[in-house]
Amino acid sequence: MLDEPPIPIARLQRYSTEKAIAQKWPLFQRKPSVGKKVAVVGAGPAGLSCAHVLSREGVDVTIYEKESKGGGLMTYGIAAYKVTPQFCEDEVNFITALGGITIKYDQELGRNVTLAELQANYDAVYLGIGVGVARHLGIPGEDLEGVQDAIRFIYDIREKGYPSVPVGDKVAVIGLGMTAIDAATQAKRLGAKEVTIVYRRTQAEMPSTEVELNLAKLDGCNLIWLASPKEILGENGRVTQLVCNVMELSVPDTSGRRTPVETGETITLDVDMVIKAAGQIPYEELVTANQLTNWYGKLAINENCETNIPGVFAGGDCVNGGKEVVDAVQAGKDGARAILKTMSERANE
Repeated sequence: MLDEPPIPIARLQRYSTEKAIAQKWPLFQRKPSVGKKVAVVGAGPAGLSCAHVLSREGVDVTIYEKESKGGGLMTYGIAAYKVTPQFCEDEVNFITALGGITIKYDQELGRNVTLAELQANYDAVYLGIGVGVARHLGIPGEDLEGVQDAIRFIYDIREKGYPSVPVGDKVAVIGLGMTAIDAATQAKRLGAKEVTIVYRRTQAEMPSTEVELNLAKLDGCNLIWLASPKEILGENGRVTQLVCNVMELSVPDTSGRRTPVETGETITLDVDMVIKAAGQIPYEELVTANQLTNWYGKLAINENCETNIPGVFAGGDCVNGGKEVVDAVQAGKDGARAILKTMSERANE
């Protein structure tokens, strides 16, 4: 019936997944080893997905992860009340229980291991390094004490626990994606008296969902639309005010997108903490140092998920710049199939 509520597919998937993990259902079976080895860099959704598909086909996989736990941003970059650390750990264990997958933690590309070493020791390499460098606002006062990156803020809460993470009384969060919502709600739950989310567009253009926005509203967060940070002021090296340009949306361009433009007016907020959640940018320095073709840090791959370096494949946020978890998971599957195809072709040469 049209007047019936929609089926909550996400909740059904979550229920099924939790039951499968708790009861250790053997949903997949690994084929006998084929004598091939693949190195996967990054134990996030893309890397784990790639490793799982490869292992099912009998390929031995070693994952190199820079953190001490797997899961990527699911473990370190999302508020704990949405996805618990235990659930992330259980999911990683469920994936690796298939066999043939070894995760080496605290191993960072460019610091503990080099791409050249991986190429020399494995039949193929898959890069699922994600994104993680905070996008700078490029405004005066950004280096003042009290100005923090949202991902680092959430990371510290997940890694150290609530009591160890300081928060201001009056907090401004810049941006309105999922990370911004998480930072705002976490700041409120840490004890901030006022949390204000500043977004340069309107609600119609926000990257977050209505559900996410309502979470922030329920936690008592304020919102200021059509405002863009201009300058951060401070005293004795610490942030005291955030000055924003009042914006308006221009007429739609040929793509239908309306660009925010300055009106000439400004507003000033009294704050003692500013959390930057204006997005993350890829690891441009890292990929450039490894002679990987990229566009401002986003890795370039061909239709076979392969980079400009033969035998080195990539996928997920490090290629698309940052999308949903499901996109990363699919990218990992695509990368695994591409690697298997390449291995098969080489064997038949």
